[in-house]
Amino acid sequence: MIRIDELLRAYRQGFFPMSDPQDEKVFWCQPYKRAVFNLDSYRASRDVLRLTRKNEFIVTFDKEFAGVIKGCAAPRKNDHETWISDEIMEAYIKLHSLGIAHSIESWYEDELAGGLYGIAIGGAFFGESMFFRRSYASQIAFNKLVLHLKERGYLLLDAQIMNPHLRKLGAVEIEHEEYMRQLSHALQKKIIFL
Repeated sequence: MIRIDELLRAYRQGFFPMSDPQDEKVFWCQPYKRAVFNLDSYRASRDVLRLTRKNEFIVTFDKEFAGVIKGCAAPRKNDHETWISDEIMEAYIKLHSLGIAHSIESWYEDELAGGLYGIAIGGAFFGESMFFRRSYASQIAFNKLVLHLKERGYLLLDAQIMNPHLRKLGAVEIEHEEYMRQLSHALQKKIIFL
């Protein structure tokens, strides 16, 4: 079982948990390069802006945390495994009950179409995972998250490990030393997420 105090200490020191899909053992990651979003230079795609203007999706915060983390834990289309174990889900649901973990949901015709979740500490938001059941649903939720973080004065949006989807959204990779510098600065802020 992941202890909440241990989990929060790990984030403050630049680590995050993952589980091995084979045996579900939790291990701590601290990559040499970190994927982050520059909140000041982030720009949503034209498609996301168009869909936002059309109000095809309704975006909410913390309305369906369990549904979002379960959506994120479901194996992807071409994959049969997930790094989000039951133990990890349980820990983040506990963090959500404490007001530390948050979900951003995209709804289409009253159904959960996609979203993402992460944790907020100080002026840092640590994005954990996103999923979609309808095209652009997670991107709409992500755009709303970025606008919210900018409005609240957050300094760091951590995306952990770079992948093609994050790169398409505008993430950049920074060296570990730079990440720790940004993290240290962000953790000094006192911001309430909602």
